[in-house]
Amino acid sequence: MSKQIAATSTQRYWDALKEVMDPEFPISVVDMGLIYEINQDNTTLHVKMTYTSTGCACMHWIESDIRDRLLEEDNVENVEINVVWEPAWTVDNLTEEGKKQLRRWGVRA
Repeated sequence: MSKQIAATSTQRYWDALKEVMDPEFPISVVDMGLIYEINQDNTTLHVKMTYTSTGCACMHWIESDIRDRLLEEDNVENVEINVVWEPAWTVDNLTEEGKKQLRRWGVRA
């Protein structure tokens, strides 16, 4: 399956995760650039993600929020989250919307 087809088939999950906010900034985990990949295998979603730092105190809550939100989607029975540290998160991961929201809070990205 090509990346474009894969992205199209999982777009609704990307859209759903725009509702999951980073606890430190009111920015979605998608716009923060924390989500690297979403793949579907039957009724299981595989989410590849990272954090802004290895010392993020909110990891458990963010993963729980991601899992809970995706389980609300039709035909999703299981969500497996794989946290990776390579490539490392940088401000370049932020979407344009994420950068815009940070600027509203006075943070330059």
